[in-house]
Amino acid sequence: MYRLISLNNPRMAQAFIDYMASRQIDIQMMPEGEGQFALWLTDSQHQIEAESELQQFLSDPNANKYQAASWDMAESRKNHFTYQSPSMLAMIKAKAGPITLSVMVICLVIFTMQQLGSGKGVFAALHFPAFAGQEWQLWRWVSHAVLHFSIMHIAFNLLWWWQLGGDIEQRLGSGKLLQLFVVSAALSGAGQYWVEGANFGGLSGVVYALVGYLWMLGYKAPQLGLSMPKPMIGFMLVWLVLGFVQPYMAIANTAHLVGLLSGVALGLFDASRAKK
Repeated sequence: MYRLISLNNPRMAQAFIDYMASRQIDIQMMPEGEGQFALWLTDSQHQIEAESELQQFLSDPNANKYQAASWDMAESRKNHFTYQSPSMLAMIKAKAGPITLSVMVICLVIFTMQQLGSGKGVFAALHFPAFAGQEWQLWRWVSHAVLHFSIMHIAFNLLWWWQLGGDIEQRLGSGKLLQLFVVSAALSGAGQYWVEGANFGGLSGVVYALVGYLWMLGYKAPQLGLSMPKPMIGFMLVWLVLGFVQPYMAIANTAHLVGLLSGVALGLFDASRAKK
């Protein structure tokens, strides 16, 4: 399933659902709370057509073709203003592509192993290169990103990874997200190691790279349809600064900073290419 949009008028939304049903494209309406109703496209192979029709509908929802479709579908409509909430798994899968999901699963498996008593062994196998010869164990340049050390740590990182990485993967493809992951994990890890050694882990350096990347694309290449709300950018920047000044929590601040800068650089590069 693919989430198209959220509307606050279910009758208006039903008109669009009926019209698309007349074109043999199934769309489901599901409540999201606070008076909002999400439209979910059942088969993502119709995504381009559905999004195009949605833009036309939003510009003139009272057009005759939508009203006519509602009348035609009234008798056969199976679900008359009754809504079925999607499962949590369906919602996660709807927003995330294979790379987004794979990284999430790997992080969860690794974290489970750590909690079941294999923490030292897992860390020894996956930490950033720290000893002679480990620089040639190429997985270590990125595997430190899948290590997490608390529930809050992994929950915070995976939520942002799913939100930001899912958007990038759906718009620009799995290859682009994989590139961002590998480059930012390697650079943020190298920066953190240079400052404090190899005793670190987590996806947050990559998350900050995604923040920087979306920030630049939204500013320099809005035609790509990717951006990040300014309040969210502000929150992440404030959190970055707080990490450097607070004395209580062990935070890989250099990884965050280098990740952000690498994302900004990649975003500027891709934005410049998009303009050509």
